[in-house]
Amino acid sequence: MASTHMTLKPSGAYLAGKLLIAMPGIGDPRFERAVILICAHDDAHAMGLTVNRPVDGLILSDLLERLEIATGPVAAGGLDDAVLIGGPVERERGFVLHTGDYHTEHSLPVAEDIALTSTRDVLETLAHGQGPRRSVMALGYAGWGAGQLEQEIRDNVWLTCPADEALLFDDDHDHKWSQALAKLGINPGLLSAVAGRA
Repeated sequence: MASTHMTLKPSGAYLAGKLLIAMPGIGDPRFERAVILICAHDDAHAMGLTVNRPVDGLILSDLLERLEIATGPVAAGGLDDAVLIGGPVERERGFVLHTGDYHTEHSLPVAEDIALTSTRDVLETLAHGQGPRRSVMALGYAGWGAGQLEQEIRDNVWLTCPADEALLFDDDHDHKWSQALAKLGINPGLLSAVAGRA
């Protein structure tokens, strides 16, 4: 997947707020069984966060410590949540995907009641237990150039389905792929790695 450096902006009538579900045999181990929330999509680019790939051994409190963000005495219980691998692009850049009850001028609306914030202030808020109702931290993102995502969907690389809060913020990362397929009424065991043509 190619990508370019980009600024986040709302996507209008494209795939923002939808989930991409990797088809078997995607041919790229970074995206095998991936579930990706598309956060921004327009004519020039698409950007998404993988929501089912935890960074091995890294939780939010560890990341806050590395960033020298002090936690408050009544920090939210979510500080022991896994940090996710959002995608292969700009792996050092952090994004917080969260419910819409938290919003700043830097937050990007993604879907109804879902937003994305990539500034330090959201981490400081989370560290003091005053953040959004539900959130997940991701490092890096998945990106596509103009028309690339649309072509991959036409080539049966991805299925799409509506996102929902339970799937996005659930910590059962091992089963999100099959749960996303179940939303479409698809049994993962019946999927073929070879795309058919009518």
